[in-house]
Amino acid sequence: MPAPDPIPHLPASPLLNADLAPTPPERRTWNLWHIASLWVGMSVCIPSYMLAAGMIQAGLSWRMALLAVLLGNAIVWIPLVINAHAGTRYGIPFPVYARASFGTRGAHIPAVLRAVVACGWFGIQTWMGGLAIHVILSTLWPGWARMGGGGTFMGHGLPQYLAFLIFWAISLWFVWRGTEGIKWLETLAAPLLLGAGVALLWWAVGASGGWGRMLGGADRLSADAGARGGGFAVGVFLPWVTAMVGYWATLSLNISDFTRYARSQRDQTVGQALGLLITMPLFAFIGIAVTSATVLLYGQAMWNPVELVARLTAEQGSAALGIVAMLVIAVATLTTNIAANIVSPAFTLANLAPSRITFRTGGVIAAVIGLLIFPWKLLDLYQGWLLTYSGLLGAVGGVIMADYLLVRRGRLDVRALYDEHGIYRYANGINPRAVVALAAGVLVALVGLMAPGLRFLFDGAWFSATLVSFLTYYALMRPAPAADARLTPALPEIR
Repeated sequence: MPAPDPIPHLPASPLLNADLAPTPPERRTWNLWHIASLWVGMSVCIPSYMLAAGMIQAGLSWRMALLAVLLGNAIVWIPLVINAHAGTRYGIPFPVYARASFGTRGAHIPAVLRAVVACGWFGIQTWMGGLAIHVILSTLWPGWARMGGGGTFMGHGLPQYLAFLIFWAISLWFVWRGTEGIKWLETLAAPLLLGAGVALLWWAVGASGGWGRMLGGADRLSADAGARGGGFAVGVFLPWVTAMVGYWATLSLNISDFTRYARSQRDQTVGQALGLLITMPLFAFIGIAVTSATVLLYGQAMWNPVELVARLTAEQGSAALGIVAMLVIAVATLTTNIAANIVSPAFTLANLAPSRITFRTGGVIAAVIGLLIFPWKLLDLYQGWLLTYSGLLGAVGGVIMADYLLVRRGRLDVRALYDEHGIYRYANGINPRAVVALAAGVLVALVGLMAPGLRFLFDGAWFSATLVSFLTYYALMRPAPAADARLTPALPEIR
């Protein structure tokens, strides 16, 4: 649905358009279930399913892998709730929220950093969804797989690229529908995805001969990877907890893009806890359980659900089974991709040129970028990328949270957020203290990469960068009290 006209009592400004304006009370319709469904839809996807694989192959036991998933999600839930609070209270998207700490122009720095990562993930998830479409079409029409005569480009044939474009076009349709279309998709898909996950776990237990044998297969996975007895190895565990935090570090920044539509703080807080802290560990366990069953049944670990479904379909001789399973995988990928990877760059691009770019236009531009980055090659860097960018985004989060919690104490002047000459102008629109704090957090993480004795700073990049940028920003801002801390916001709040 099209965005409404800007709220009348906000002044005309080049920093304002209908999509960036605060969400009025009548459009704040997302309840607890909608927020929880959002997280179910984002958590149930192929990367979540395969996440534990990397941990086990790195040397963790399956139990420690699950602990890393649970701990990482519990940690990232804290900045999620903090930044979501601002979105719900003031109805503002992330690029506008970042103006309070980085300045009206400086806000482009964290917004663009977040958007670049999102565009990369959009391409990766679209490629994965395209693979599911490829299997479906190959099942329905065997001639599909023979298109292009077996020729390849960058290791893939014409059918794979065409399926990628089909999934890309489907994603683009939901982008064009806007946030209400996303809300509808996530709410409808959540029960389907949860049901499919439970059904897959049920199959794994039955096929492997019970819980005991299945978990024995999980122990075998760990042993084969070198995790003797499931010991606690800080050198392995800490980087993977960091990677797990980094998995949602992006959303912890721009979660206000969604919670600006929430009805209350309780809805966003509890909804996020239910959707994230339960679904993500559950789906990681399902990945371990089902892969353990494949060890017992086939003598090898099959971590990729697309590969597993293809084999099951061939064994059962049921095209219907393969089509249904691949449709579920495609829907799971779609729900994650739209919510996690397209909303942020859409708002970011709209914020770069509010008078010319709308949310829809920004979403289309972001989708095109995701198409042009060769995501099938970027996928090769998937695990290392998590560690690298999580530290950078942790530094951004440290600045924003220190500003909202300690400097502003939760009080923002909404009118000033849209005033290019107001209190958030700082120095020519940029807050140099925020930039210095951001750089300090990133530098600390990089020191850990360059100095072997301080490797823990890079292995725990999100933690070190967040803490350093948080403390640095607060120390730099303390001599200059927030001018807006005593002001009453010009718009209705939701506490």
